[in-house]
Formats: sequence, structure tokens, C-alpha cells
Amino acid sequence: MLKKPVELSIIIISYNTKDILKDCLVSLFAAKTTKDSWEIIVVDNASSDGSPEMITNEFPDVMLLPQKKNAGFSVGNNLGMRKSKGEYILLLNSDTQVPSGSIQETLQYLKHHADIGVVTCKLIRSDGSMDPACHRGFPTPWAALTYFAGLEKLFPKSKLFGQYHQGYKDLSQPHGIDSPSGAFYMVRREVVDKVGFLDEQFFMYGEDLDWSYRIKAAGWKIMFYPAVNVIHKKWQSGKAHPEETQRRLTQKYFFDAMKLFYKKHYAHRYGWLVTGCVLLGIKLRSLL
Repeated sequence: MLKKPVELSIIIISYNTKDILKDCLVSLFAAKTTKDSWEIIVVDNASSDGSPEMITNEFPDVMLLPQKKNAGFSVGNNLGMRKSKGEYILLLNSDTQVPSGSIQETLQYLKHHADIGVVTCKLIRSDGSMDPACHRGFPTPWAALTYFAGLEKLFPKSKLFGQYHQGYKDLSQPHGIDSPSGAFYMVRREVVDKVGFLDEQFFMYGEDLDWSYRIKAAGWKIMFYPAVNVIHKKWQSGKAHPEETQRRLTQKYFFDAMKLFYKKHYAHRYGWLVTGCVLLGIKLRSLL
């Protein structure tokens, strides 16, 4: 009997996340039905905690792509996408857990809307609140200013001050956004073929925003689909170092990504004064 073509490729990056990765994989295989034509690909970025051995021993149906060094989130996902065969692709963090039916429902929504290139779900943090990173606008100079100045926090429902996380939108209904989080990012292969892969200049953070920017510029819609909730144990997939070291690395990657995104997409649109102020602001924030 001929094998069914792969419909969905699920790609997970792992770096010393053995325990949460196992939880993620258990939830995926529990959610997968005999009707689903999925492949699950784990790109392991040179973990030293036994993650590759755990996958080999406990999840033989997973395609494991072990790497000799940690080259970052973008490089790892691009490797996974190049190896994948699915008509649709889901980038999934190792610190997520997917309830039964969640991936199937999200996929059906994407399949039935030909003008949508990317769809995400509502990510729920361990405390039960929504992860705001799954529902973002682009970090224009104004959006970044109001966010870092605390105005968005003071006026979360304001369209003027809440442009980054767009809290003024109805979070109970599907609607367009600028970018989801890379923790749950479902995209058509057709989009990847036309727009290209993740920009590997982004080591970690910002690559999802950059990809979304390019995807929307190519004319595709990006949708938030809140009927599906997925658990996101935020920050867990990045905890591969001692706490203080991890804090410094996270801060460095985040602000490096902010600077790169601004230079790539906004510097040519704003004058030297605005650009200088933005880059100075990023530098000062990185020192706090």
C-alpha cells in the first residue's frame, strides 16, 4: 500500500530541553490520529542533556536531526524545513503542549482560507493567561516607544498606545495580526517557497517578526485563531544555562534582534534623527 503524502510537517528545535521536549512529544503523539498524515522533525542543537538519546529510544517515529553546534533558532528551523515534505509546516516550541484536536482544527482553518498564509492559535501560559507574543503588531518606532515607555501597559485597550500587542482587538474572534510567536507558527509551504526561509542573521528572537513582515509584504494574510488554545510554558525552551548567564544571553539576543529588525525594515523609511533615537533607545534598554 502506498503511503499517504505528508500533509503537515511539525518542526521542533531543542537545546538541552529533554524533559519539556518529552512532554511536548507525548502530547503530539496523543493528539495524532490515524487519519493524520504528519511528520515530526526534531532538530537538536548539540544538546548535552541526553535529548537525542531520549528521542531515539522513546520516539522512533520522530525524524531526529542532531547538530554539532547550536547555530540558533533560525538555522535549526530552516534545516528542518528543508528536510520536511509537508504541504503545510508548523514551527512548534519544545515548551508547548498540544491538546487533542488543536493542530487538526488550526490546519483545517488554514486549508479553508486560501488567502491566509500563516495562522496561529491562542497560547496559554502556565498561569492561565494568554501569552501576548502570539498576538503582535510590528515594532514600529511608535509601537516600540509606547511599549517600552509603559503606555501600552497603562492603556492595554488603546489603539493609539497598544499597537504592539494589539489588545484593542477582540481576542475571542479570529482576526488578522502582524505576527504570531514562533512557538506556534503554521504556514503554507507555498508561502515558504515564495518568500524564503527564516533570516539566519537572527540567532534567537525577532526571526518570527521578520518572516511575518516579509510574508505580509508578499500579500498573504496572517491570522489569529483563538478557538484553539495551546499550552506554552514560556521561557522554558531557553533555559539551557545557569539563571544569570541565561538572563544575559536572552537580553543580548533580544536586543540584537530588535536592532537588526529595525535596520532591515525601518531605517530606510525614517530620517537619521528617528533612527538614531531608536538605536540609542535599544542600546540604553539593553544596559538596564
